[in-house]
Amino acid sequence: MELVTRSVGIIGTGNMARALAKRLIFSGYKVVLGSRRPEDRQQLLLNDMYTNDVEITAISSCIERNEIIFVALHVEFYSSILVANLDGKILVDISNQTRVKNLNLSNAEYLSSLVPNGRVVKAFNVLPAFVIENDATGGPRRVFVAGDHASAKDAVCSVARDMGFEPVNLGALASSRKMEMYVLTLFPLWRLPFVLMLIVLTIWLVYVVYFYFMYKKVYNWHQIFIHVTNKVLCTSAITLLSLTYLPGSIAAFIQIFYGTKYRRFPEWFTGWLSSRKQLGLLTFSIALIHSLMSILVMSPAYYMSWYQPTNIIVRRNFTDDQYFPLKPLMIWKGEAASLFGILAIFCMSVLAVGSIPSVGNTLNWREWRFLQSSLGYLTLLLAVIHVFIMATPNWIKLGFPKMLYSIGFVSVALPVITLILKFAISLPCVNNYVTKIRIGWERAKPSPQI
Repeated sequence: MELVTRSVGIIGTGNMARALAKRLIFSGYKVVLGSRRPEDRQQLLLNDMYTNDVEITAISSCIERNEIIFVALHVEFYSSILVANLDGKILVDISNQTRVKNLNLSNAEYLSSLVPNGRVVKAFNVLPAFVIENDATGGPRRVFVAGDHASAKDAVCSVARDMGFEPVNLGALASSRKMEMYVLTLFPLWRLPFVLMLIVLTIWLVYVVYFYFMYKKVYNWHQIFIHVTNKVLCTSAITLLSLTYLPGSIAAFIQIFYGTKYRRFPEWFTGWLSSRKQLGLLTFSIALIHSLMSILVMSPAYYMSWYQPTNIIVRRNFTDDQYFPLKPLMIWKGEAASLFGILAIFCMSVLAVGSIPSVGNTLNWREWRFLQSSLGYLTLLLAVIHVFIMATPNWIKLGFPKMLYSIGFVSVALPVITLILKFAISLPCVNNYVTKIRIGWERAKPSPQI
């Protein structure tokens, strides 16, 4: 039985057009490239490995010979395709906007207005050319697809799957506005977490510098690069970890207060809830740096209270050089604090790996909930124990109320509050009530008095 080769047209000969052509040919398609100057472009493609497998023709011929046509042109040149009958043709628009603006009309919608009898589908605009061309890049695999014609979208999705990509249907062609804006926005989900991280780091930097350089005056400026900075990272990491899990408990109490899940949260709180993944990843990065810095300075000179004291007595009647080899060992405080710190960073590593889409997609709902909720709170608990082991002896030494101003006590206050709120919500009576609300039950409002 002879294999039937499917044909696809591509209008344009730029980087994206050549990348699509190569990938389509490797996927078993015959490719026809349409160009305004096909003779000149033939010379441009001589060095490409697929030159013998692709045909370069005029735009009109490319359109006439193919049902599915990729429009790999800038929006300014869309009028150049109006040289042939486009009725019923599937036009795949892969273009993007050149600058961020409020879109009233996307490129795909503009193309659809030029060819009202054609079937325009927006796709492949979020993938760079090198990802399309090279299967070994490890780049994104999803292809977002939008269009007003179901059969045309199905055909484009089938082509995307043949090319080894995962099509995602985003609905009508109007969704192309968000698709075109998506590639121009710079880390939209990371802005709030990044600002929160900077605020927390700044607050702790000011407090640590004041506490150790102005109030207690125990450090000199030579130690600010590693030892003092490490204290800022330590306190910032546990604060950010608390801010990652605190909004979930607050949301539950808000729903309990109003007795419904249908009352919308404030916009700032919704942004906080939706950015918890990014905030958690930033927390992990800070905690990892804190761990590395702690290894650098882990010695009796910096952590005196972690090691056994060593006393050296030199008698006055010695006339020769004396050697005193020192082998200070960690006491229980140092080993326990190190243990719980290691466990906390290990759990955070598991959480970070679980947030990778390729890993998260393999988890069912219960597994995902266990990782992102149960394991997350366990991580916070381990971090709190780590701080308590390090700081409690100093609290006892300082006594009340001086202990309230110590770095350890201030840094652990918010995490403890977060754990208490979670414990309160986990109580059966409270948890059952929240569950009822979240499945749609609403508390009856009192009838007005007449």
